[in-house]
Amino acid sequence: MIALTPNAAGAVKKAIEKSGKAGAGFRIMVENGGCSGFRYKIGLDLQPRSDDAVVESSGVQIFLDPRSAEMLSGVTVDFVEELGKAGFSFDNPNASSKCSCGKSFC
Repeated sequence: MIALTPNAAGAVKKAIEKSGKAGAGFRIMVENGGCSGFRYKIGLDLQPRSDDAVVESSGVQIFLDPRSAEMLSGVTVDFVEELGKAGFSFDNPNASSKCSCGKSFC
């Protein structure tokens, strides 16, 4: 369904440790907005919501609401560190196009 690269899993685990929220999961959502129509929203949640899909990838629990789950099917999430910036990137086979910053898609 959705996969984290080793770099992404490491970044999430580090964020969980730093936040003091042991056992938290990585929430990934799709919202309306961004320059291409939809944007990714990420965060940490202590537990899934009642209607969430829960996926495990590289030792990290990922929480997906029903609407986002279908838009994120087959997505690979990476964590990229480049000169002057670092962040998560999304390789989404469901996107017909994406903006140049990689944070939104249609």
